[in-house]
Amino acid sequence: MPGRDNSTLPTPKPKVRPVKLIAGVLFQRNIALPHVETCLIDAFGPIDSMSPTFDFTFTDYYLSEMGSNLKKRFYSFERLVSPDTLADIKHATIAIEAGFAGPDGRTVNVDPGYLEESKLVLASTKNFSHRIYLRDNIWAEVTMRYMRGKFVTHDWTYPDYSQPLAIDFLCRVREIYRKQLAFFDAVE
Repeated sequence: MPGRDNSTLPTPKPKVRPVKLIAGVLFQRNIALPHVETCLIDAFGPIDSMSPTFDFTFTDYYLSEMGSNLKKRFYSFERLVSPDTLADIKHATIAIEAGFAGPDGRTVNVDPGYLEESKLVLASTKNFSHRIYLRDNIWAEVTMRYMRGKFVTHDWTYPDYSQPLAIDFLCRVREIYRKQLAFFDAVE
């Protein structure tokens, strides 16, 4: 600011901690899931946790493109990432989806995000009132918060993330992440 001596102001030194990469994979039941998992591993490194596969019956949004009887599974990855890589990660998952696309469109939908101790953030190619723009046509939203020992949903939280199976998975992954952070903090 002109005319002010800022030499006495402290210089902030924020420490951005790495985050835990997760992905929700929606797929047609005839898709060979191990092939999708291989692509995920090639892009993001080893998988360290996965949920059981479950029926995706929460919305008809994907019906015209992907058909009915869809399945879903959540994954987390061993390697921690910087939160500022989320747009790149979303573009990588779009490329994975394209590799499995058929004549009628996608057969696999990969929704990446990351987990911090206090929240779950998901990436999207669609803007909405609760999303913030990252870059390269990618937005992000805080899908859930972690408060008082549990994940808390918002009005916009997708129903498949609100179900007990997903919340149990996220709690388990959060514990893995906390152990990784303890190691990260010890070496910093």
